[in-house]
Amino acid sequence: MKKCIFEGCATAIVTPMNSDGTVNEQRFKELVEEQIKGGIDALVVCGTTGESAVLNHAEHVKVIELAVQQNAGRVPIIAGTGSNDTAYAVELSKEAIALGADALLMVTPYYNKTSQAGLIAHYNYVADRVDAPIIVYNVPSRTGVNIKPETYLELSKHKNIVAVKEANGDISSVLKTISLCGDNLAVYSGNDDQTVPMMALGAKGVISVISNILPNEFHNLAAACLEGDFKKATEMSVKYSDLMDYMFMDVNPIPVKEAMNLMGMGMGECRLPLVGLSEKNRETLKAELAKHGLI
Repeated sequence: MKKCIFEGCATAIVTPMNSDGTVNEQRFKELVEEQIKGGIDALVVCGTTGESAVLNHAEHVKVIELAVQQNAGRVPIIAGTGSNDTAYAVELSKEAIALGADALLMVTPYYNKTSQAGLIAHYNYVADRVDAPIIVYNVPSRTGVNIKPETYLELSKHKNIVAVKEANGDISSVLKTISLCGDNLAVYSGNDDQTVPMMALGAKGVISVISNILPNEFHNLAAACLEGDFKKATEMSVKYSDLMDYMFMDVNPIPVKEAMNLMGMGMGECRLPLVGLSEKNRETLKAELAKHGLI
């Protein structure tokens, strides 16, 4: 049985930007602190929600370093180090480990559209060369590649490949993965709205977008699942169902950054090519935040 990196809710944390488009390092450190005080169980930095695709190398490693320093060992720091370039994924992963990251989140190679055999070769190549636990990240809507349960079984045989963030939206596939891999591969929901059903099947938690604005609530939702109180967890999920949907009314992280700005959290704008919400969507989101007393 492999050691679990975390159980509960990890926030895929936003990267705040200054008005000139540079990374707002001070606000990022404050956000890390706010998340930890909000009760979050782990932090994922430089993931999709953290706009990793538009951070240059120096910014990427700096954000990881800031998170590790501000956290000071309180919760696991999981660094996004995936790439469609296998050699670069190794390089970035080694830097993240040297900076003190506790684990790595590695998205499937995108654009290349490799085969299942290529996925196995890619992840094993990286895992052979780093000394840290790896969470495989499957998000076919963005990458054009979907990992099959049988491929997870092969990957789970490597001691360093310990978990998957599953965002393929296929509950039946999740069940098969859990059935095949057992304790050799922890599963985390990559979709907020599927947290409860996936944890009912045995997932260990969620890597969340909405916890950027509701860290305590989604820590409590995941904790209820871990305690077997799925009635309470379902009630919480239903309560926030519309808000979860609105976090994806446009491409992530556009809506969550807008929500945080509306809440006075000072996240700045997304970098191009992402642009802000339409006025109609902004007003819809604003009304939903007001309904929950968040603004």
